[in-house]
Amino acid sequence: MSIKNILVAHTGSSGFESSVRYSAKIAAKHGAWLTAVYGGTSSYFDQVLGLTDDLHERLMSVRNEKIVQSVQLFDKLTAEAGIADRAHFISPVQVGNSSLPEIARSFDFVVTGYQPKLPNDEFRSVSPDLVALQSGRPVLVVPDQYVSESLADHALVAWDGKRSSARALNDAMSVLEEKPRKVSVLTAGDVLSELPEGIGIETHLERHGIQAEHLTRSRSGRSIAEVIQATAAEVGAKLIVMGAYEHSKFSQDLFGGVTHEVIRSTRVPVFMSH
Repeated sequence: MSIKNILVAHTGSSGFESSVRYSAKIAAKHGAWLTAVYGGTSSYFDQVLGLTDDLHERLMSVRNEKIVQSVQLFDKLTAEAGIADRAHFISPVQVGNSSLPEIARSFDFVVTGYQPKLPNDEFRSVSPDLVALQSGRPVLVVPDQYVSESLADHALVAWDGKRSSARALNDAMSVLEEKPRKVSVLTAGDVLSELPEGIGIETHLERHGIQAEHLTRSRSGRSIAEVIQATAAEVGAKLIVMGAYEHSKFSQDLFGGVTHEVIRSTRVPVFMSH
């Protein structure tokens, strides 16, 4: 997959600046177009409790001020990256009733910021794993205040041999094939089935010109997400590639999951697919 059309999803969080900076670097490198969309930030009080016309007007005024500030920031960062002529900001009015997954289907992948740390802020955020599921497009999560002078030159691929990790690896292949780039494939625990020689993941990567080291780590009482994060720090990976949740969205919300835990605590960008 060549990278030519990137969507940045912004819902008013402070992670917008980090996600625009990083995606602008990607767009500049690949000669791609960058579009930002602002939406999904209606107030909890507006949704559930209802508001008087006066209070609603005040909230909309604050929201409109944030939108203006976001447009100014987007224009500034894309100009600095040299892609102003290929950058576009879509306002909520232009979005209308279209959902983020519907919009995302017309792009190569979606970039979004961090997940809020407070449970009662979850309603404000873009849910990367859910967007990946509903849009059929990969999602790149950039941590809040993440700063990098260059794009990642070392990727850690979380590999358990399941459908979603295979999809994520395939979607990220154009990124992993870039030279120079180091790739580490991580398997947490004894989860892989025995395959005939010559048809494993290492062979697949080698045939794409990717020389990858395969790391196996014991869980040792840790969650899979903790193993992924610890290994990324250990090997110095600047990008994590992984599949989105394998279970139902209900169980993911109720009990949490690997994807959710990783994107809440990651210190480097995470590229995920479902």
